[in-house]
Amino acid sequence: MRLSALEGRRVALWGLGREGRAAWRAFRARWPQAPLAVFCPQAEHAEARALNDPQLQVFGEPDAEALARFEVVIKSPGISAYHPALLEAASRGTGFTSGTALWFAAQLPGRKLCLTGTKGKSSTTALIAHLLRRGGRCVGLAGNIGLPLLELVDPPKVPDVWAIELSSYQTVDAVAPDVAVVLNLYPEHLDWHGGVERYYADKLALVTRASPRRVVLNHRDARLRELGVSLPGVTWFGREDGWHLREAEVWRGDRRVLGDDALSLPGLHNRLNLCAALAAIEALGEDAEVLSPAAADFRGLPHRLHRLGERGGVEYVDDSISTTPEASLAGLACFAGRRVAVLLGGFERGLPWEGVAERMGESPPVLAVCRGQNGPRIAASLRRERADLNLIEVDTLEQAISAAAEAAGEGGVVLLSPGAPSFPEFRDYAERGRRFAELAGFPAELAKIEGLGIA
Repeated sequence: MRLSALEGRRVALWGLGREGRAAWRAFRARWPQAPLAVFCPQAEHAEARALNDPQLQVFGEPDAEALARFEVVIKSPGISAYHPALLEAASRGTGFTSGTALWFAAQLPGRKLCLTGTKGKSSTTALIAHLLRRGGRCVGLAGNIGLPLLELVDPPKVPDVWAIELSSYQTVDAVAPDVAVVLNLYPEHLDWHGGVERYYADKLALVTRASPRRVVLNHRDARLRELGVSLPGVTWFGREDGWHLREAEVWRGDRRVLGDDALSLPGLHNRLNLCAALAAIEALGEDAEVLSPAAADFRGLPHRLHRLGERGGVEYVDDSISTTPEASLAGLACFAGRRVAVLLGGFERGLPWEGVAERMGESPPVLAVCRGQNGPRIAASLRRERADLNLIEVDTLEQAISAAAEAAGEGGVVLLSPGAPSFPEFRDYAERGRRFAELAGFPAELAKIEGLGIA
């Protein structure tokens, strides 16, 4: 559905977060006086009224009857496509779309590189944009990374390449990208998708349903290896005949391209993300090897293993973007050999924590502090597997930081890597990270991702 198809129809927005506000702006830019409705929680009603839109009706969370009064509902990504009220309203004839779907329907010029994965997708998409820009390309960086695509449906200029991050909520809306990249697959967002198999299917829609020209997959991921056999035009990373790692070095086939100092971000998983970025750039038709040295000056994204600094001899690291157990394990691995106290827990999403304690290896944290909705379940799982693990449960983030700092001691690390989403305690992972920084004694500035938009 194109934006033009909304003209003269009864339209509602469902959600007034970043994506909802982008949809409101796009609609109002075309039809300043047209009636429009928004469904959002009571806590967001003041924000809706602050838009000063006399033609905007504001309602609370909808049921099927409320949704069915509209011909088209523009849904924010966080609202499940399997929500019972949505399914009932759709059966009565209400059409549902999203900002992502409307943007793709606009068929804007420029090559489109779309990327998804359970972890690492924001950093890798930003890295791709960084490398291409250093090579002289104009790049539009947007999507789930922090700038809704619909904000750029009327771009000030047309980029050479769109670097688009898509979550599992958005992949089904992508259409015909030039390159589609999947980094990895681990269980996540099971509440939204209704189960792990549906999560995998929705995530992989980017390569199974979107009809990409080229597909880039991680050969180290068993599920992606199996899938790749049935897909045409696959470029692999993590395999010895393509971009891959040998120890911490980056190789292209049998050629060593970048040494251990090639990427300023810590961890082997970030080196593998670099391999993914280079493979994607190559699949796009660019000379990845020529562009690869520019990775050395790539700055990491906020709340992704962000070293805040030291207080009392203790280093504080904000990895609030970590919302899966796998991400927490990757964060811990970056500080192997040091005294690390890790803060775990948040929103209960049903992700499995079995096997996590065993995979902490020979350098487990000196203390695991569990809190939040799923804190008790995480603690119980870790205790069952590793009786020698030093572990406590606390109620507040302030208590968690205090206990972690004492356990880490001078020269140690306090690592916020929750392995769980932030809500309802915090609006998003960024707010959680800022609060962590503030409580640890660092300026809680609004962290911004550099390079969003067209440049």
